[in-house]
Amino acid sequence: MKLPEVRGTLTADRPLADLTWLRVGGPADWLFQPVDTEDLSQFLAALDPAVPVFPMGVGSNLIVRDGGIRAVVIRLGRGFNAITVEGNRVTAGAAALDAHVARRAAEAGVDLTFLRTIPGAIGGAVRMNAGCYGTYVADHFVSAKAVARDGRVVTLTAEDLNFRYRQTDVPDGMVIIEATFEGERGDPAALEARMAEQLARRDASQPTKERSAGSTFRNPAGFSSTGREDDTHELKAWKLIDDAGMRGARLGGAQMSEKHSNFLINAGGATAADLEGLGEEVRKRVLQNSGISLEWEIMRVGEPAAD
Repeated sequence: MKLPEVRGTLTADRPLADLTWLRVGGPADWLFQPVDTEDLSQFLAALDPAVPVFPMGVGSNLIVRDGGIRAVVIRLGRGFNAITVEGNRVTAGAAALDAHVARRAAEAGVDLTFLRTIPGAIGGAVRMNAGCYGTYVADHFVSAKAVARDGRVVTLTAEDLNFRYRQTDVPDGMVIIEATFEGERGDPAALEARMAEQLARRDASQPTKERSAGSTFRNPAGFSSTGREDDTHELKAWKLIDDAGMRGARLGGAQMSEKHSNFLINAGGATAADLEGLGEEVRKRVLQNSGISLEWEIMRVGEPAAD
């Protein structure tokens, strides 16, 4: 298949394992790394509409299956990581790391400290309405820019995205390229101290030195005493996993972390099938034990390996 000319890098049959935090996964049919918005826009406008497109960030919340992805994977890089601050507003390219945005904002006296401990980059944070310690992207979001599948550059509002717990309504094939946030003013030293405290809390409770993809399953909505769904009484996925006896469970090279049982880790030599298979076994055991069906928070894409 002939693809449009680009100024960036276009690689056929590109293995993706080294681009994900879990270090698993087969190849993409193509990997496109555009140099700037114009390069991306022109490519998508000229690309056959029948060819699937999958935007990929830094792979922090992703399992690529062992058979790879039958699509053009688009990964933004250096041309999309600028961070600017104007007053209380911070605009960051989609490839800017969440932690870097939090630090740059704090230096300028803007409180986006919730981003400091979120793994990944801004594009994924917006798409997944990422959050930490009770604060979410939706709480600070002003607008975003994106390139649509037909190459148009569009502006997205909060209404367009329809933010919900760990999800939004970004259309398939649309590539977020930057986002603007607004935060309260704060003393830079105090904001830095808060981020240091958050990092210490995270490192004490999560396996940050292991190969993981962050929280594996979403926290399910709780249930009130009448048995009706009640979002204000949130259950914790890790507790349900513990109660089902799955802390530390293993399958091949995959393991549910002993330190935090809602973290799925590559303990060494895991395949994507090991990781996904262990996750599904955890879901099965939790359902048997509690009657609650856990939902994946980690995105799983691509095809299994051929038999």
